[in-house]
Amino acid sequence: MSIGSKPSDRATLGALILAAAALLLAAPTAKAARLKDIAAVKGVRENILIGYGIVVGLKGTGDSNSQVTGESLTRLFTKLGLDVGAAPGGAAGGGGGGGNINSKNAAAVIVTAKLPPFARVGNRIDVTVSSIGDATNLEGGVLLVTPLRAGDQNVYAVAQGPMTIGSVADGTNTNFPTVGRVVSGATIEKDLELNFAGKKSFRLALHNPDFTTSARVVSVVNTELGGQFATAKDSATIDVVVPFNYEGNSVELLARLENLDVTVDNGARVVLNERTGTVIMGENIAISPVAIAHGDLAIEVAGSSAQPGPGGQNAGKSERVMQIKKATSVSDLVKALNAMGVRPKDLTAIFQALQKAGALQAELEFM
Repeated sequence: MSIGSKPSDRATLGALILAAAALLLAAPTAKAARLKDIAAVKGVRENILIGYGIVVGLKGTGDSNSQVTGESLTRLFTKLGLDVGAAPGGAAGGGGGGGNINSKNAAAVIVTAKLPPFARVGNRIDVTVSSIGDATNLEGGVLLVTPLRAGDQNVYAVAQGPMTIGSVADGTNTNFPTVGRVVSGATIEKDLELNFAGKKSFRLALHNPDFTTSARVVSVVNTELGGQFATAKDSATIDVVVPFNYEGNSVELLARLENLDVTVDNGARVVLNERTGTVIMGENIAISPVAIAHGDLAIEVAGSSAQPGPGGQNAGKSERVMQIKKATSVSDLVKALNAMGVRPKDLTAIFQALQKAGALQAELEFM
């Protein structure tokens, strides 16, 4: 693979790498974050709601010939006391409610919503409406009454209301005309049974499991409460016993704990985006002694200081050689590669080879 990159490629990659390196070098060895930003309380989470509904009032852009939509409208009219199976003149055709309505002004949809933690009866939430038939546009439609169920099959909310579909900047078209929202379109109909204030203990779950961070959380919480109230179960789980002076008032206890600063520790990681040339590096990343040969590029991570290699003796091969001192960091290597005009695609291949050889002491992730 040729290393002869375009000036624009080198400039773009150079700017991105230097910015990443500057952030890495300027950052302290450890980062402190609030407990509320790195962990969640078990049981305090959103719940997914889903339901099936009908959007009506469309301008000929609904389902063209959907059996599901027709049967749904038939059942709806039957419940409203209208026998759509009746033939002209009063004769029953096919039995009461046996007809099937086909209308391009209606569309079958799936309605989804997120039930927030501690939701109470009467609260309103937004819902997302998505067509499941061959409707071409839901703009201007109205969602009919739709029960929304959770995983336990209980109805927790009921949705209804006019559709809202976002338009592109110039207002000439819609981005996804078959998907829309009903803002504050669902009303909570059932409380979530959770006596949080009376809990005797609760569990914290780290967003990014790490044994060091888990141990630090325990230390910070116990120091704050003045006793052994927190215990780490594993790299992601911390159990906290409610002190006697906070019994019946777990909310105040959590309000106190969630703002504690915890020094976060994560494993070394390098993230690469080959398409854009973006390089994101974490802390504590090192490279073991290794020799790299890629096209007409050669780099050696050795025990001595950086020295010019035999490039002058092999000028006919256009070989470029650079030696970097032992135990170098990824930041040093990336800057050296950038100085030699390495393209984003070449950089990705080099890091893959480093990881395969066991020389990159970090997790490699591609976007």
